Amino acid sequence: MNQWEFKLPDIGEGVTEGEVVAWFVTVGDEVQEDQPLVEVMTDKATMTITSPRAGKVVELRGKVGEVISVHSVLVVFEGDRTHREREVVASAVGEISGSLPGTQNSFNRSSLDTLKSAEKHSLASKPLATPAIRQLARTLHVELTRIPPTGTRGEITKADLLAYVQKGQNTIESLKESICSFPQQQSKYSPLPVARLGPSSPSEERAPLLGIQRKMAERMELAAHTAALSTFVEECNVTALIQLRKRFQAAVEVQNTKLSFLPFIVKAVVFSLKKHPILNAYLDEKAGEIVYKKEYHIGIATATKAGLVVPVVKNADQKNIVDIARDIERLARAARSGTLGFHELSGSTFTITSLGAKGGLFATPLPNFPEVGILGVHQIKRKPVVVQDEITIGAVMLLSLSFDHRLVDGQTAANFAYDVIGYLESPERFLLNI
Repeated sequence: MNQWEFKLPDIGEGVTEGEVVAWFVTVGDEVQEDQPLVEVMTDKATMTITSPRAGKVVELRGKVGEVISVHSVLVVFEGDRTHREREVVASAVGEISGSLPGTQNSFNRSSLDTLKSAEKHSLASKPLATPAIRQLARTLHVELTRIPPTGTRGEITKADLLAYVQKGQNTIESLKESICSFPQQQSKYSPLPVARLGPSSPSEERAPLLGIQRKMAERMELAAHTAALSTFVEECNVTALIQLRKRFQAAVEVQNTKLSFLPFIVKAVVFSLKKHPILNAYLDEKAGEIVYKKEYHIGIATATKAGLVVPVVKNADQKNIVDIARDIERLARAARSGTLGFHELSGSTFTITSLGAKGGLFATPLPNFPEVGILGVHQIKRKPVVVQDEITIGAVMLLSLSFDHRLVDGQTAANFAYDVIGYLESPERFLLNI
C-alpha cells in the first residue's frame, strides 16, 4: 500500500502555527474518515482536527507540547490515496469548530482557495515571517529581505534573524537589549517539546508548560513587556444595583437565564467606552497610528479547569441586559466544556475580569494585549459609607482599571472609571436600555 501525508491545514486568518495539545490516535491505529486525530491550540482557539479519510497510522509528527507550523506534516498514513491534496486539506479544515470572524458559515473549500491565493501573493511580495519576527526585526533595524529563510515553508524564523544579527550586521548589545524588552509570539516557552524537560530532584517536580497555560504565559509576557501599564482603583457603592437586580431577577430567571451583576457591568462599560473611545482602541506600532474600534466587543475572562480563557460578547452596545446575560451564560458554559469556537474567542476590544469570588482587597489585572484597558471587578463587601452627610452601611465593590499609559493618560482613565461607577451607583440611568 502507498503512504500519504496529512498536513496541518490553514486554520484561520493570521494563524501560522499550532501547539499539539493531545493525540487521539497512536501508531498502528486504523482510523475512519472524520475520526478525531489531534487537538491543536493556536493563538485564537483550541480545535480538534479529524481524519479526511480512512487509513492506518504509521507515524505521528509532533509530541504533545510541540509547536507545528501550518502545512507541516502531522500524520503519515498507509492506504490507497485517491484524493487530491486540496480535497484532503479542505476535508480536515471543514471539521474545525467555529467560523472566521465576520462570517456565519464554517471554513469551506472556497475559503481555503482564497487563503491559498492570498498566501501566494504575500510570498511573492514580501518575505514570509510572523508578526512577532517582523516586530523584532524593526526593533533591531534589520531588513528581512536580506535574511535567507530556513523555515519549512520558506519563512524567516527567529533563529534566522538572530543568526543574521550575530554575524555582525548589528551589535550583540542591541540584540540582548531587544530580546529582553520585546515579548514575542513564539516566546521562550514555545520551542521546548516535552521530551526536553530538565532534570528533577527529590525536592521538586517538573511539568511541561502546555496548552492554555503556555498561551496565557505568552500573552501576559506580551502585555507586561510591551504596554506601559498603570492601574486606577476606586470604590463603587452598588447598593442600588443590588436592589434593581432583585426586582428583575425572578422575571429573568423564568426565561432560564441567570441575572448576575456582570451584565450590568458590561453595559456600564460600553456606555463609558463611547464617552472615552481611546479605551476602545489599540496602537498600531508599525504604522504609528491609533486605531479606534467602532464595535464594542467585550471579553469576559473565564476560569476553566484548563486555565483562563476570554470569550467575547459581540456587539454589546446593541444588546440589552437580558441579552448580555444570555450571552455570558452561554459563553461560560462553552468555555468550561471546551467547545468555544474561533469566532467566540477573538475580536474583543475591551475585557472585564471578575476577581472577587475568593475575596482579597484589590488586584492589578493585565490587559488582553493589544487592548489598552481591562476592568477588574472585586468582591462586594458591606462597609460604612457616607450618604448625604450620614454614615450608613452599604454594599461596596472595588474596581481596578489597568490601562496602557502609552495611549491612555491618568485623567482619562480616572474619568472612564468614574463614569462606570456612576452607572453602577445609579443604575436607573440605563434602565431604559434593558
